Amino acid sequence: QVQLVESGGGLVQAGGSLRLSCANSGIIFSINTMGWYRQAPGKQRELVAGITSGGSTNYADSVKGRFTISGDNAKNTVYLQMNSLKPEDTAVYYCNMNSYVRNYWGQGTQVTVSS
Repeated sequence: QVQLVESGGGLVQAGGSLRLSCANSGIIFSINTMGWYRQAPGKQRELVAGITSGGSTNYADSVKGRFTISGDNAKNTVYLQMNSLKPEDTAVYYCNMNSYVRNYWGQGTQVTVSS
């Protein structure tokens, strides 16, 4: 059974770094894309970073140059290295894996950046 589990969130001061990890306790045999989304209070969930099965990446303008996504399709793992964190990065971060026919989501991990 597919279950995505995120880890690595927490409280950090502005300018600090965190590394989020997401692992699948089951198996998805054919992954199209993996990504990280976030949702701040009162706001819609937004894409932070994505990576395709071919390794192409894309980032929200607000995190370009600060965040780096990486992953391993075969191991069903995806990571998000977050540097130079800002208070506006505070949100619940969700892992996503897309298998062409279905979207899978993690339960979310809280990231709080203090000023």
